[in-house]
Amino acid sequence: MLILKNINTFYGDIHVLKNVSLHIGQGEIVALIGANGAGKSTLLNTISGIVAPRSGRISCGGSDITGMSADRIVREGISQVPEGRQIFGPLSVLDNLRLGAYCRRGSGAAQRIDDDIALMYEMFPRLHERREQLAGTLSGGEQQMVAIARALMSAPRLLLLDEPSMGLAPMVVSEIFRAIARLRDQHATTVFLVEQNAKMALKYADRGYVIETGKIMFEGSSQYLLENHEVQRAYLGRQKKPIWE
Repeated sequence: MLILKNINTFYGDIHVLKNVSLHIGQGEIVALIGANGAGKSTLLNTISGIVAPRSGRISCGGSDITGMSADRIVREGISQVPEGRQIFGPLSVLDNLRLGAYCRRGSGAAQRIDDDIALMYEMFPRLHERREQLAGTLSGGEQQMVAIARALMSAPRLLLLDEPSMGLAPMVVSEIFRAIARLRDQHATTVFLVEQNAKMALKYADRGYVIETGKIMFEGSSQYLLENHEVQRAYLGRQKKPIWE
């Protein structure tokens, strides 16, 4: 579905992404793990059109989307849940969801949007309970649910998630990740997941990549990365011990 080939992204003269190549297949959950400053968010922002790559190619479903504007990329079927949620705090939960569907037009769109709002309430029942509440007054976990549901309202083929566990209690994190798994299993949504909680990310992902200082250093199945000694030592808090010990 998504292919990145030799992507180089800069902030001014700072070379952040260095010849990054990766692929994400239809229906997969793929994790990207790495330390702070490794380039994880920059990679998502490059895919979603917030930052333009200086060189390389990005294709989605066979279409070249390199350098497209962010709104066009949403129309191509890619939606991002940004780091820090960035919901519209002064608006209600319902209005946040409706804004997520801003690009959906045409005959029957209004009914499909209403149907998808009902689906979001089914996925996140607390959002239904708080649908008229100002989003900025919700708990951190509920705000993350709003951010994910808002992104899903654009009916994406590919969902980009940037640090969905950030600042959340462990029980809420587990709830969010179970919802991510349901997106794949029940709705065939493809997910590219950026996470510092490497163990949690790899528990739910099919495959993963490890990025360090803007370069992809490791890639493979989640099991392979969980058992890789270097990945264990750097990201899983283990010192060259088998993952099952």
